Amino acid sequence: MSPPEAKLWLRLQGRPSGLRFRKQYAFGPYVADFYCPAAKLIIEIDGLIHDFKADRDAARDQYAHDLGLRIIRIPASQVMAEATAVADGLIAMCSDLAGPSTTQLR
Repeated sequence: MSPPEAKLWLRLQGRPSGLRFRKQYAFGPYVADFYCPAAKLIIEIDGLIHDFKADRDAARDQYAHDLGLRIIRIPASQVMAEATAVADGLIAMCSDLAGPSTTQLR
């Protein structure tokens, strides 16, 4: 993991708000930096290299979209500057996308 990924992982591991996050999650021929299954959200931390791989990123995004997954891309510089705020925002987003828990309905 890159330093920004490791910094964010410290805040996403341990099921914050009851959400599970996976790191280095494989989907088809690709590997996502992070994935929240409940929200069907792929989280990518983009460093400078992504500026030179736009075609590959577009193909990867289309592949994820075809699987019914969403993708959010966050600049590595933002994670390094404000990792807690980024993590809190991701947790809130995933909670909203996951919707209400169905465990109480059983």
